[in-house]
Amino acid sequence: MFVLNGIVYASEKRNDIEVISVKPLDDMIMILTFSTGEQRLFDATILTGSAFLPLKDDNIFKNCKVIDGAVTWMDEEIDCAPEFMYENSFAYPSSQTA
Repeated sequence: MFVLNGIVYASEKRNDIEVISVKPLDDMIMILTFSTGEQRLFDATILTGSAFLPLKDDNIFKNCKVIDGAVTWMDEEIDCAPEFMYENSFAYPSSQTA
C-alpha cells in the first residue's frame, strides 16, 4: 500500500514502469502500452491545471510522443509520469499493440 497525492492505493507502487507506445483516440482517450506488456486505456481529461490546457486542442493532444518512457506533447513542454498514467488507467485487452 502507498499514498500518492493524498490517495491511498492498495497495490504496490510501480517505479520501474514506462510507456512503450501511445495511440491517441478521440475525446482525449489514449491506448498506452507499458513496459509490463499491458495495454491500458487512459482518459486524459483527468489531467487538470493550466499546464494541461493546451491538450484540449485535438491537434495538440493527438500529436504526442513517448520520450524516455513518458508521454509528452509540444516538444516535451508537457509530459505525464508513466506511474500516474498506469495507476489512473484501465485494462484494455487487445492482441495488438498501440
